[in-house]
Amino acid sequence: MNINLIDLLKKKVSAIVLEGETEYLSEKSQALTSFFPILLSILKSQPKLIESLQNQLNPRLTDIFITNPALKQQFLEQISGTVPTGAMESTLNRSIAPTLGVLEIEAGSAEPSAIVHLIETHWSAVSNALPPWALALLSALGIGTAVEHTLHQAPEITSYKEAEEKKKSGFLLPLIAFVILAVLLAFIFRACSGQKEAEPASTLPAQTASSEPAKLQLSTGAAGYLTTCQLYSGNANYINILQQEIKQIFNHTMGCGVESNANYHTEFIDQDAIPSVLKLVKGVPNVSLTWMGNQLSIQTANPTDAQQLAAKIQPLVKNMTVLTQASTNAATPVAVDSHAVISTGNSNAEKALAEINPDNIRALDIATALNMQIINFDTASTHIPEANKSILDQAAALMKRAPQVKLTVKGHTDAVGHAATNKTLSQKRAQAVVDYLVKQVVDPAQLQAVGYGQEQPIADNSTANGQFKNRRIEFEVLNTETGVVREVNEEGIKKQ
Repeated sequence: MNINLIDLLKKKVSAIVLEGETEYLSEKSQALTSFFPILLSILKSQPKLIESLQNQLNPRLTDIFITNPALKQQFLEQISGTVPTGAMESTLNRSIAPTLGVLEIEAGSAEPSAIVHLIETHWSAVSNALPPWALALLSALGIGTAVEHTLHQAPEITSYKEAEEKKKSGFLLPLIAFVILAVLLAFIFRACSGQKEAEPASTLPAQTASSEPAKLQLSTGAAGYLTTCQLYSGNANYINILQQEIKQIFNHTMGCGVESNANYHTEFIDQDAIPSVLKLVKGVPNVSLTWMGNQLSIQTANPTDAQQLAAKIQPLVKNMTVLTQASTNAATPVAVDSHAVISTGNSNAEKALAEINPDNIRALDIATALNMQIINFDTASTHIPEANKSILDQAAALMKRAPQVKLTVKGHTDAVGHAATNKTLSQKRAQAVVDYLVKQVVDPAQLQAVGYGQEQPIADNSTANGQFKNRRIEFEVLNTETGVVREVNEEGIKKQ
């Protein structure tokens, strides 16, 4: 065949996976260049994995490294370079499904045997594209390359002695090759870890040291339903368990945005009490809860609600200190890292939109995903930040495919300034979002803009953190039969 399979994947999949991404664009492109031949090598050796990945809507790296989960983190650290491993994992996750799609098209069939045959046909290009460190990785997964095939040549006519020597060498060569691979594997991974050990003492400790406590952050809306939720933990299994608890407690389809890597501790203090605490939080309006280390912080728009909630929670978390606005304000206030919050929220929104099945697009799913992002307008500005445009582009593409999806865009401000001015500004910001979506060829009939100004706070306007939370854009499902707005809440959609 005339095509180079790796070059084809770099061209077709990168355009899909990296569409709209601006951060770490070069680094992610280089990582994909290394990932494609590794993935194809694995698929070639494991035809059953192909079928398993095909049967999943959103296959993940975890599915590929299922036989050796610990190796996934080492692989990510190797391939990520300067990119946060969480961001890189998200990009690689999103590349798997379209990669399989390209292979199916080129093979002319979705059958694993056809895809394996395609890879074998292009094996020279695939093996040549493997990065130098990939041999050890593949060996650790129990996968060998085809390089050793060159050792099996047709035997020459030789003397008996020579024949005996070849028999011995034929027996020993695979053993020697195995020993060399094992030594190489150990050397490479020791070298990777040794780099960190050799750094000056002034540098940060290795990421595997779990230097940050696990963290749970969530907030509720005016009706006590879940509006935002973020999980940070080094224990992926526990995250899955807690996700299911949160979805069940709040009857929420999406659950929390997740960041899982070795930077975070694997356990929460008093984590057995988390479900009970969340049941107490459910239904309480405008709560912001942060569970981190030995502190549980509670903020509400009404300080009395926070105090009452804290009194119920404290007996459940005997090893933690429960803080409310009054107690936290008495000490040094903890400022929100707005850049980190915005980045995490926007990343989760992109991921949630990417996971929506294009053949089953629901308004609720789009609204829920869009509400994960943070549209952080500059002061008095209606200009949409560049970071949010790619998210809105994703939503627009889905809405164009599903004309039945109709959303209301709600603008909110903090309480700084005049109420009338704030309401006008919130209306203009909501309209700016609608106008942007319409420019992406969304039918104007699918959208409406409403500005509420400072009328519906979700946090205390007396603090900078509270003001930041109150300055927001929300998306709600519009009931096309009556024209009234329905809130995206714990019951799915509910009449306002």
